[in-house]
Amino acid sequence: EQRTAALLNGKPVVGFEITRSRGAGEVEVVDGVRARIDTLRAKYPGITFTEAFNFVDPVQENYHGSMDLLYEGALLAVIVVWFFLRNWRATIISATALPLSIIPTFAAMQLLGFTINVVTLLSLSLVVGILVDDAIVEIENIMRHLRMGKSPYQAAMEAADEIGLAVVATTFSLVAVFLPTAFMSGVVGKFFVQFGWTASIAVFFSLVVARMLTPMMAAYFLKPLNEVLQEPRWLTHYTRWAVWCLRHRLTTSLGMLAFLLASFVLASTLPTGFMPVDDDSQTMISLELPPGSTFAQTLALAEQARLAICDNPHVKMVFTAVGSGATGGDSGAVQGGGEVRKAALTLDLTPRDQRSGINKQEIETQLRRAVEVLPGVRIKVGLDGGGEKYQLVLASDDGQALATHARKVERELRTISGIGNVTSSASLVRPELTVRPDFSRAADLGVTSAAIADTLRIATAGDDEQDLAKLNLSQRQVPIMVKLRSNARQDIELLSRLSVPGAHGPVMLGNVAEMTLASGPALIDRYDRLRNVNFDLELNGVPMGTIEKQVLGLPTLQHLPPGVHLAPMGDAEAMADLFSGFGLAMATGVFCIYMVLVLLFKDFVQPVSILAALVLSIPGAFIGLYLTQTALSMPAMIGLIMLMGIATKNSILLVEYVIMARRDHGMSRWDALLDACLKRARPIVMTTIAMGAGM
Repeated sequence: EQRTAALLNGKPVVGFEITRSRGAGEVEVVDGVRARIDTLRAKYPGITFTEAFNFVDPVQENYHGSMDLLYEGALLAVIVVWFFLRNWRATIISATALPLSIIPTFAAMQLLGFTINVVTLLSLSLVVGILVDDAIVEIENIMRHLRMGKSPYQAAMEAADEIGLAVVATTFSLVAVFLPTAFMSGVVGKFFVQFGWTASIAVFFSLVVARMLTPMMAAYFLKPLNEVLQEPRWLTHYTRWAVWCLRHRLTTSLGMLAFLLASFVLASTLPTGFMPVDDDSQTMISLELPPGSTFAQTLALAEQARLAICDNPHVKMVFTAVGSGATGGDSGAVQGGGEVRKAALTLDLTPRDQRSGINKQEIETQLRRAVEVLPGVRIKVGLDGGGEKYQLVLASDDGQALATHARKVERELRTISGIGNVTSSASLVRPELTVRPDFSRAADLGVTSAAIADTLRIATAGDDEQDLAKLNLSQRQVPIMVKLRSNARQDIELLSRLSVPGAHGPVMLGNVAEMTLASGPALIDRYDRLRNVNFDLELNGVPMGTIEKQVLGLPTLQHLPPGVHLAPMGDAEAMADLFSGFGLAMATGVFCIYMVLVLLFKDFVQPVSILAALVLSIPGAFIGLYLTQTALSMPAMIGLIMLMGIATKNSILLVEYVIMARRDHGMSRWDALLDACLKRARPIVMTTIAMGAGM
């Protein structure tokens, strides 16, 4: 009896799916497989080998994209340094901080067991602008002392002593921001453990380079400067604005407070999500027929679906797997045994750079419309990637109450506009043969329930392979399976005449058991040991937070019957963990920053003025998200972490100079503030632009 089939563009094929073992690299595996296939192709020229699909190409695309961003960010950061200093020697000194900070980071990653993956490359590409910041602060201060007429050696020594505390404070503040993300819990924590450690280690090595190598190179590589420094025009305007703000402190404070409150009101209108949807060149259509459907019916319907989607110009190849357990399935989903009523169509789409103006979600919408006309089938379009669907779970001990309310919830879910298909895991009722042994009569005849079960199993499904008779051929053995024809499973009269072994000889099955045709659930799912029904909503490009708000506002979910519980699942659960984990990481980072600043400045009050900049920096992020209509998701939260580091660094550079000017030069608070604004504005602007260019 045929129970599986594989087709490539409608033609029968033999399909193989190869997955990597734990600890193996995906790229190494795919390279090895392709090399072995080339060998087989040369050995068997009459057989055609075609790569139907793979999930490694998106990984390689992410890798090359991250490396390109890393190189571009490093180049832009160096260009920013040259643009402000206009000195090629100083630019070279600053640029050396990049490789000398990243190379030791790779060594530390190897010691920690990290790999070059999307997470670590994301971390390095984000901090590449930060790695040059400490060197920029050092070299800019050295250049300022050079313009005072000092020799390079004297300028390097005095400038390094003057700026040392600020550089150390900014670096350890950045470490205090990044490192707590490595200790987040849940799925998000698994993602960020390598992110936090990689960023922190790279930033620490940038401090080592800035404090040890940059002053040494400046002392012996720079040349004395004779030109008179002319203050740039923007610095004059900035100083005028700073004076106005200091003279109108109350007006400035009220304006910032109003701006802060307005931004938080604006933040409440932002959509939320977990991960942005991908736009790669692969997707999948899953088909599920009613229980009791035959293999032939599933195969015919899968072929109808293939013909319906092949008219789409963006579909290049279709691999169909019918009744398979894993082949052709989604690599991100949990795989199980195959069922003849299920099929999966894996589609290769045109590459992203060849379909201008259309993304994968729009193509999936077109495919969904093409196959929604198929009768009597559950259809899911898309892979189980992050940001693709919203999952909801209803759980209860009472299976009947759960099933009844789940049907009501499903009807209301389908009324939500803008989403794709809504699928429920509520098991469809399938036909089944119910056998009720007469235990008293079976005991009299010496028939056990195990004997009844074995008789029916062997007659309808065949015996276990290890117990089957074998036909011995020259190179292999062919198992011989004997069982009743498929339509005999519904013939109660025939089944009742089967012989069951008893203590006193064979007994007819009908004499010791009652058999009836009935119906029952095809599958029973459990969540925390409770029966559950899962609902999958295809987001279709709508932010997950928007869908979740609409879903939880439905009347059937607002008024659940007694004993029925609601629980988030999948990306919705991960999104909740994301916000709670990041909130805790940010609070921990702020506390660690405060402790670091107290230890460095030996004061409990001045660090508070530095931390105030953190609160005032957030409104700009919210406004940027609002103007670009970007969801508050994991990348946005990473941006907020970066923002905390940038704001803290800028504040430290300014406040540290004010403290030094009042302590060492006896300046008044007014004069110290204005002098700090004048002398630290350039390194603040340089490092901020370099960091932005690097990201």
